[in-house]
Amino acid sequence: MFSNHKKRKSTKIDSLIGQNTELTGDVLFSGGFHIDGKLKGNVCAHEPSSMFTLSDHGVVEGEVHVPNIILNGTVIGDVYASERVELAANAKVIGNVYYNLIEMAMGAEVNGNLVHRVEPAAESVAEIVSPSQDVALSSK
Repeated sequence: MFSNHKKRKSTKIDSLIGQNTELTGDVLFSGGFHIDGKLKGNVCAHEPSSMFTLSDHGVVEGEVHVPNIILNGTVIGDVYASERVELAANAKVIGNVYYNLIEMAMGAEVNGNLVHRVEPAAESVAEIVSPSQDVALSSK
């Protein structure tokens, strides 16, 4: 009747960096992105539903800006997750983690700050109509 199984949205992997691969440069992606190897550069997602996973063999030397993140490897740089970040048992972040929702397993390591950030809808509206723009209102 009741289950301890978590319902996790499965995202297919659209892009993969293999375990014996080292890549230098920034990566912009949409969909699912998985790293088993090493990336020297930043990771950034185009879509709000994008998912980034880093295996226990994976290393990223740069910032990560992805809505949904699962880390089990090493990130040397700041991590920004607008939706959810999961730090598995072998995760190691040398930098700050900015998150909306976080799950951290025993053994995960963060050498930096954990910063909770919620981006309310009001900020989105404020970006669309900034005070510096002239908005004409008419009354009849």
